[in-house]
Amino acid sequence: MSSTHTNGNGNGFSKPLTPLRHGIYAPTMTFFDPETEDLDLPTIRKHSVRLARAGLVGLVTMGSNGEAVHLTRAEKTAVTRATREALDEAGFTNVPVICGASEQSIRGTIDLCHEGKAAGAEYTLLVPPSYYRTAMDEKRMEEYYLGVANGSPLPIILYNYPGAVAGIDMDSDFIIKISQHPNIVGTKFTCGNTGKLTRVAAAMDAVTPHKQGSGYMAFGGMADFTAQTGCSGGSGIIAGGANVVPKTIVKVWTLWSQGKYEEAMKLQVVLSKGDWVLTKAAIPGTKQAIQMHFGYGGYPRRPLRRMADEEVKVLGEGIAEVMKVENSL
Repeated sequence: MSSTHTNGNGNGFSKPLTPLRHGIYAPTMTFFDPETEDLDLPTIRKHSVRLARAGLVGLVTMGSNGEAVHLTRAEKTAVTRATREALDEAGFTNVPVICGASEQSIRGTIDLCHEGKAAGAEYTLLVPPSYYRTAMDEKRMEEYYLGVANGSPLPIILYNYPGAVAGIDMDSDFIIKISQHPNIVGTKFTCGNTGKLTRVAAAMDAVTPHKQGSGYMAFGGMADFTAQTGCSGGSGIIAGGANVVPKTIVKVWTLWSQGKYEEAMKLQVVLSKGDWVLTKAAIPGTKQAIQMHFGYGGYPRRPLRRMADEEVKVLGEGIAEVMKVENSL
């Protein structure tokens, strides 16, 4: 059922897009002034370059880790633009920026996709609308995604994250069906269902470390199943943990890609333990882990909480093993 997708060639672009490559991507954090909660654009720029230097092959702005729901549209544009500019200035022109652009209507989402493109994004990551949850049956979701795909200047990566959208969980049949649209170029599986990822990757002839296939991208959505995504025929990982331990995740993926399966799984165990600590601590904890080890990070916007000192200490102990690996790479 696979077809050729617009990974590298999107609606409305006069020049080819930067192709999405197999490997590790990060949904980047958005950093704020700790007192005023204004955007801290210099830190956002610095963070983007640090991740690219660590070996990441793409960055996602305005995802769930980026606190998109806390930002105005103007702020979203500013973050995406700062990220793109910082990467270009540092020589990482081959690292594409994917922007989150989810709105509750087809029209609103298309508008936000246009704004993302103007700011330098080349692809978009979209969760299904969920505010009117009971109205969002499969037919309405199909209408949403295909309507956006027809009008978006950015190729679309589906974002299956039931925890963020009132439990909506797109199954493999639905994903494969709507992915026949040439402007839908991938899926991020934050549901953690590797069986679903396997079925979609096979049906869509997804990119892997060893073949370009149709160009379709099947992304694992968390670092704690990086090697497992490789085993499932996936294309890479878009993981919040890559904000903290990018080199470790890249190493696991590289080992698996090289056929060094035993080494990959040994390191995956360390990564999975550390990533679980970060996952439980969520955005406040991820920012504090960055603060602890890289000297910046700060806090999320309210009403998300600021961690107490004792909690930060426990967090540090929980990620010590994986940080030892990270600092050795």
